[in-house]
Amino acid sequence: MTSPYHLPAGKALGGPYVVDVSPESAGWGHAGLRVLELPPGGSHTFATGDSEWIVLPLSGGCTVAADDDFGSDTFQLAGRESVFSGVSDFAYVPRDARATVSSTGGGRFALTGARCARRLPARYGPAAGVPVELRGTGNCSRQVNNFGAAAPAGAADGQGFECDKLIAVEVITPGGNWSSFPPHKHDEHRPGEESVLEEIYYFEFAAHDGTPGLGYQRVSPSGPGRETDVLAEVRGGDVVLIPDGWHGPSMAVPGHHMYYLNVMAGPDAERAWLICDHPDHAWIRDTWPEQPVDPRLPLYTAPSP
Repeated sequence: MTSPYHLPAGKALGGPYVVDVSPESAGWGHAGLRVLELPPGGSHTFATGDSEWIVLPLSGGCTVAADDDFGSDTFQLAGRESVFSGVSDFAYVPRDARATVSSTGGGRFALTGARCARRLPARYGPAAGVPVELRGTGNCSRQVNNFGAAAPAGAADGQGFECDKLIAVEVITPGGNWSSFPPHKHDEHRPGEESVLEEIYYFEFAAHDGTPGLGYQRVSPSGPGRETDVLAEVRGGDVVLIPDGWHGPSMAVPGHHMYYLNVMAGPDAERAWLICDHPDHAWIRDTWPEQPVDPRLPLYTAPSP
């Protein structure tokens, strides 16, 4: 795969990150993602710079310490065995700070980031507070863990997780299902209808009898100047960058559940996830009430408070 929107798994970065996407490396203005691997007893310190970050355990637990001119905060994250075993707690670290991630047992930790203007307080996000949503039905069924979602329009106070620009969610797609379908886009500013959001997809797959899983990701052009065109085979650790275009489906091969972490951010003043469905495929939503949700879902739910 030679597209600049695809980063191969196992990319040698010469540091603790096995994935490192910055706005500069992606060629856009806001969204970023790092995946940090720590050995048992390991730690890593980084400057948040002009970006806000959510530290999300993918496997293992960790301690997150945030220090800045306003003081210090330390959060213990219990984490999880894997992205297929449960919802995780997480920590928000503001811009203009220094953060240290340390892990007694080691693990993999996603750092989801967005360039931003406001400095918000460091906070702990409990796993019990993560809304778990089932979206679609039939072979379009998937599970969404909305840990860093923006509050939907008209939502009551306290819904969503407050950030300045960052939006981040996890999606679990059972083997054989099509996710991110119907294809949709968010690359034009149309107040109340569509927002401009750069997006990163980071993938992991459940193995079967030791055989790794795989899937496919499609992105197609949405108009003049918005001509991203990708059909990528994706495996564990792969990343697809979506600066524009219709994205979807995300296809999980039979027998292997697919996980992807979505990181989104953009220039709009309002932090909102407003999408437009592809007109050729939007009709599929009308068929969902006629079908049951895939009985394999939810793969898990958030723990009780």
